[in-house]
Amino acid sequence: MHEQCGRSALAADAVTIGYGDADVVSAASLTLSTGAVVALVGPNGSGKSTLLRGLARLQRLRAGTVTLDDDRDAARLSSKEFARQLTMLAQSRPTPSGMTVRDAVEFGRHPHRTGWRGRDKDGPRRIEEALALTGMTTNADVLVDELSGGQLQRAWFASALAQDTKVLLLDEPTNHLDLRYQAEILELLRALADNHGVAIGVVLHDLNHAATLADRVAVLSRGTIVAEGPPAEVFTSTLLSEVYEIEVTVDRPGHDHAPVINVPRMQLRQQQPASIGSRS
Repeated sequence: MHEQCGRSALAADAVTIGYGDADVVSAASLTLSTGAVVALVGPNGSGKSTLLRGLARLQRLRAGTVTLDDDRDAARLSSKEFARQLTMLAQSRPTPSGMTVRDAVEFGRHPHRTGWRGRDKDGPRRIEEALALTGMTTNADVLVDELSGGQLQRAWFASALAQDTKVLLLDEPTNHLDLRYQAEILELLRALADNHGVAIGVVLHDLNHAATLADRVAVLSRGTIVAEGPPAEVFTSTLLSEVYEIEVTVDRPGHDHAPVINVPRMQLRQQQPASIGSRS
């Protein structure tokens, strides 16, 4: 479907991440390439967001390494240097009081400021571009805490775009968005990869979005990547039914079209609980 894939921009090798005594992600290896989109999919609790946080240095690795395109160990970079290479848009973040949308987007330029005066010659242009791409220009002077959920999501997305990095990580970026803005965000991600060579890793719950958008998908189950590759090859009825524990069918319209995932019957593939009032 999408053939443009370049060199490795970020590579995770045998990454293990956990909380407390439990490993949430175990020995996960994943590569994000320039000009390509990789979608992380899987049931709730499978480790998708945790893996993304590990790649972004927001969660400490228990084992394994993350390297950038020049084979530098991401853990050895300063915070500012790392932020010039990678942007992470999390599911949620605190909503600051008294900050306008423009202020929030401008915050994304912080890693690029240099000198004691914090010069950033490209900043104004990048900020206006990010506002325009996300449809937030007319709301630039609105306070962030006055925005709707969808507008707030687009404001943070604009801030991520303004950071202007080679790698962009997003955790469920279509949350809180109506159908129109879901489509626009997905189209924008595709354009960033195709036209600007950005390497994108994105967590998605909608498998049809993943099949349409991504060059490659990584399917996680219980903290392990159980399959990885092009959606047309990875998304099979057998795999998805097993991973999601529900009957799933996959239609294949043709070679040049993404597979279409359906759930024809809401029947869990496990023993059903006894009906209320039944006796053994």
